[in-house]
Amino acid sequence: MSPPNHGAMVAQQSHPLALQAPHYLVKRSFWSLFGRTTRVFSPDGQLACFIKAKLLSWRDETTLFADEQQTRPMMMLKARQIIGFSINHDVFDSANGMRLGSIRNRGLGWFRDEWDLLDGNDQPFGEMIEGGGAIWRRFFPILKNGKWNISVHGNLVATIREKWTFFAKEYVLDLSPNQGRVDPRFAMACTLLALNRETARENRG
Repeated sequence: MSPPNHGAMVAQQSHPLALQAPHYLVKRSFWSLFGRTTRVFSPDGQLACFIKAKLLSWRDETTLFADEQQTRPMMMLKARQIIGFSINHDVFDSANGMRLGSIRNRGLGWFRDEWDLLDGNDQPFGEMIEGGGAIWRRFFPILKNGKWNISVHGNLVATIREKWTFFAKEYVLDLSPNQGRVDPRFAMACTLLALNRETARENRG
């Protein structure tokens, strides 16, 4: 029998590796022989999360670990389908397999990217909206002013802001407005999806 599914609105899950800091720096390497890596740092500079993209993999599945040795999984992000206009990514708690919710993008995002945040019963409870001159970055990828707002029931709970770098991609996830309204790992999953979408768009350009 599977555990009850309370949805991503239940913040601060009883997980020993839950993200507790008010903000994080997300850094993705420019390139690596063995696949791109993403590291997440807490305000004191300590590693909080580690993600390594698999090369030559057809499965859109990402596991977030608490260590570079990849021995302490925290969360898994998995696409329900590989091809489509509105891809839905499920977010799972690695400790017990419970689905925290899902993140569903609204189409191709010609002018800006938008996502619906769904609870464990696939009911919408929030959204993530791209801002920060989104349309200009479509034409001038060199612009590094990306910004995304995450809201729950119309209330801002987190922001994602891109930092200017020449090669590696860096984002700041600010959870200070959260006030316990969404699981921080769910917000981190939103950050990874925003980063992936930007990277894919730049690669096409």
